[in-house]
Amino acid sequence: MAKQNQTETQTHEPGSVEPNSQHLTPLTPFKYSNRVQLKTLLLDRTDPGSELAGQRVVIGGWVKSSKEVEKSSPLPPPSLTADDETIPGRDVSCVEILQSRIPLIRNIMEVLGGSSYVSRKKLRDSSIPKPLPPKSSTVYLLLTDGSCVATLQVVVDSSVATPSRLLPTGTCILVEGQLERPPTEGKHAIQLKADKVLHIGTVDVGKYPLSKKRVPLDTLREYSHFRPRTTTVATVIRVRSALSFATHSFFKDHAFIDVQVPTITTTDCEGFGNMFQVTTTTSDQKADKEKLSTIYETEGFSLEIVKAAAKEKSKLVETLKRSESNREALAAAIHDLQKTNELASQLEAREKKNIGTSLKDDKVDSSEEFFANQTYLTVSGRLHLESYACSLGNVYSFGPRFQADKTDSAKHASEMWMVEAEMAFSELKDSMNCANDLFKYLCKWVMENCSDDLKFVGKRIDNTCFDRLRQIISGSPEIISYNEALDVLLKAEDKKFETKFDSGVKLTSCLLSYLADAIYKKPVLIHSYPKEAKPFYVRVNDDKTVAAFDLVVPKVGTIISGSQNEERLNVINSRITELGLPQEKYEWYLDLCRNGTVKRSGFTLRFDLLVLFITGLTNVKDVIPFPRSYGKANN
Repeated sequence: MAKQNQTETQTHEPGSVEPNSQHLTPLTPFKYSNRVQLKTLLLDRTDPGSELAGQRVVIGGWVKSSKEVEKSSPLPPPSLTADDETIPGRDVSCVEILQSRIPLIRNIMEVLGGSSYVSRKKLRDSSIPKPLPPKSSTVYLLLTDGSCVATLQVVVDSSVATPSRLLPTGTCILVEGQLERPPTEGKHAIQLKADKVLHIGTVDVGKYPLSKKRVPLDTLREYSHFRPRTTTVATVIRVRSALSFATHSFFKDHAFIDVQVPTITTTDCEGFGNMFQVTTTTSDQKADKEKLSTIYETEGFSLEIVKAAAKEKSKLVETLKRSESNREALAAAIHDLQKTNELASQLEAREKKNIGTSLKDDKVDSSEEFFANQTYLTVSGRLHLESYACSLGNVYSFGPRFQADKTDSAKHASEMWMVEAEMAFSELKDSMNCANDLFKYLCKWVMENCSDDLKFVGKRIDNTCFDRLRQIISGSPEIISYNEALDVLLKAEDKKFETKFDSGVKLTSCLLSYLADAIYKKPVLIHSYPKEAKPFYVRVNDDKTVAAFDLVVPKVGTIISGSQNEERLNVINSRITELGLPQEKYEWYLDLCRNGTVKRSGFTLRFDLLVLFITGLTNVKDVIPFPRSYGKANN
């Protein structure tokens, strides 16, 4: 009967209930791989030990830690060689012993004894080591599959799989077996006793970066493809995924329409800052020219400096011509001089056209370039969103934005994801309310739906994360104007910053963080900025300030920026002229003011900084799946 039950157990499907365990709640395998995820196994159960013991499942994941325990067993019986022979029921005589030990006697007996002689092989010399039988052991693996923080203990007997292939950290395995309670109470309420190993993905221990424990986060950035195998990064990515879903849910609940704005654009939406130029040209001549141009511009060289450099290079050429230097050195110097003169001509033409600092002459050679006009990676999608808000009412977009700033700030990366929203028939206060509601909604969502991940955050990263989120959900930000913020900063007793600043200056991240961290100790919403500190499209107030705001939160700084945008054609034309921007670039945007203009407002939520705020990490590059920063784009 026992044998029959064993056969039935081996033939039923993984994940289903055994015939003698109909009271158990069955586990549902993942539809597309027939394996059970650890989240379903460990987190979606009130008592996994009693609910799941006895069920067969297939589990897949990566080894987080491991150990091998040898089984204790009695000494094995003396081993015989393959040539050993014995005659059952017969004792060994003294003569036979002499035959086996003394060759001369054996030879004589073979001659005299004939067929009646029973041959016995020479006993093995005790000095020769005998081959040891293979070790019998049990391997204990902690397995993670990325679906949750929790791990599952998997027990594999050495008779099922070779322990050395399973033990290294990072090994991928797919196993089938039966869930059971551990023999002793401890950390795990349930474990898997594996009787089949369906797949082993081995690891090159010498090269695998996670073989060592506690790899620093800055080191992990060099291995973005392996980072999510660490508990910290996996937790961050799950939180990030939940926040992404919640963002779309918020806008759907409030009747916003999702609009995808272009990544490639001809427009500088901010009117200042460095943009990534998009080009398909690969000719050596243009590459050299752009390289020289980039070197001089990014290092801050003016036209006068370039001209001075050309003059010095000209003198060098003349010196080389008079000397007995080799032709290669002279040719290289002449080539260098030509490139410098070309760059000087470009800078001189650019200064004459006076088209601003962020946009260059967009006329390109259509025979070489993909687009007829110069294009860039977008810094912001708000201008494009406005065109759809002026037709659809309430719109939003969620995607990457790019800035070519050569900064190593912990709050900046070259590619960052932004949530942008625009609303027709709305003013500054409406944008401020919507932004604050979104921020509270996301904090509440992550509290309710990522509790296990946040417990890990509170234990291993930042023990104040729950208090910080509760403060956001239950409280309200301090609302002050820009001028009020200046007064507060000037009156601050514990001044850890430079106080010599005048009205009109852009508040630095240090000053903004001081307001939220040290003075108010909660989020601060600052509005009514001087126009010099904000983009050209922000609406000008009667007091010559502009209708813009920033939501500043502790530990991170500015997380949301928004504004009411200018709908008056004459005013925005004046702002474009005032800033020296090329009006032809913005004709399409100005058409919104010429035809059916409407009051409108919007904001930008820096999504990566939101994840940084919730997880308590200190560098935004650690919450971006594949961070890009100056000089670093490894994959």
